Amino acid sequence: MQAILGVIFHFFGGFASGSFYIPFKKVKGWAWESYWIVGGIFSWLIVPPLAAYLTIPNFSDIIATTNGHILILTYFFGVLWGIGGLTYGLGVRYLGVSLGSSIILGLSMVIGSVLPSIYFDIFPQEGKDTFTMFMQTDWGRMVMLGLFVCVIGIIICGKAGVMKEREINSDITDPHGLEVKTEFKFGLGLFVGIVSGVLSACFNFGLEAGKPMADAANQIWKVAHPSETGNFLFQNNVTYVVVLWGGLTTNFIWCMILNARNKTFGDYTKKSTPLLKNYIFSALAGTTWFLQFFFYGMGESKMGNGASSWILHMAFIILIANVWGLILKEWKGVSRKTLTTIIAGILTIIISVLIVGYGNSIKS
Repeated sequence: MQAILGVIFHFFGGFASGSFYIPFKKVKGWAWESYWIVGGIFSWLIVPPLAAYLTIPNFSDIIATTNGHILILTYFFGVLWGIGGLTYGLGVRYLGVSLGSSIILGLSMVIGSVLPSIYFDIFPQEGKDTFTMFMQTDWGRMVMLGLFVCVIGIIICGKAGVMKEREINSDITDPHGLEVKTEFKFGLGLFVGIVSGVLSACFNFGLEAGKPMADAANQIWKVAHPSETGNFLFQNNVTYVVVLWGGLTTNFIWCMILNARNKTFGDYTKKSTPLLKNYIFSALAGTTWFLQFFFYGMGESKMGNGASSWILHMAFIILIANVWGLILKEWKGVSRKTLTTIIAGILTIIISVLIVGYGNSIKS
């Protein structure tokens, strides 16, 4: 039952991440950097401490009493994760939307799920799953099989995207709904894609680095609820505050540079645009974006395994993004073969989710 609840929570998180860009489509007359940072202020600065305040009493005391080395490391991984998100656009530019997304998301999934477990093989910690455990247990091998199947699903989706780009001569958009100018340079694109994929996985590293804060929140909750046998659903909310400070730093600096370069500082007060609606839709997008990690934390508390949680989180993001593409008719006009390929990719990812969920259900 715990594994089922974990999968459900991760689905909600993936749905939020795969859907957050839709409100941005309603923003009119603003440059990307303007609505991105307005949404980001809600995603990374306003909503995280609000969520922590509503779910963890005195969460600020936990942060204040945490070892400075842990705070710095958690924040640092947040900064790297923010750079990974920004270089994502370059990977798409040089590889194309589908191939670039497949490489970056695939690498982020594999690295974010496997590297922490290898680290805990070298530096064991109580309660942490190691790579050896994944290889030597039935449930661990099942989780790794799910990871492998999901990567196959990403490759199939990427193949479908490449087929689509060859068939349709129209403006292409990235997963955020932004028009992309593609300059195919495979070597450079592969390098940038690898960098982006590795750095994008740093969010999971940040959660691992900040785990002592989540453990403290969990312990406080258990003391207050001695009859409860499970873990605190919202324990990660305090860690998000610090990780997302890092993401805010990276994105704020870059957006301010773009505002200055493109002379778009006036967007925030431009009376010729629907200012109130722009702020509301940007805030809605930012809040929806944060909800992916709100539910991620709930899912991880039920599954008790960072690797499985990261795999499911990434799988659902890719799944929902592709389903939205079908619903919004982004695949209209493609051949039957291309449509069949994207559906096959989606079904493969769904199978991978079921495999990972089953692996966790048989964990002793």
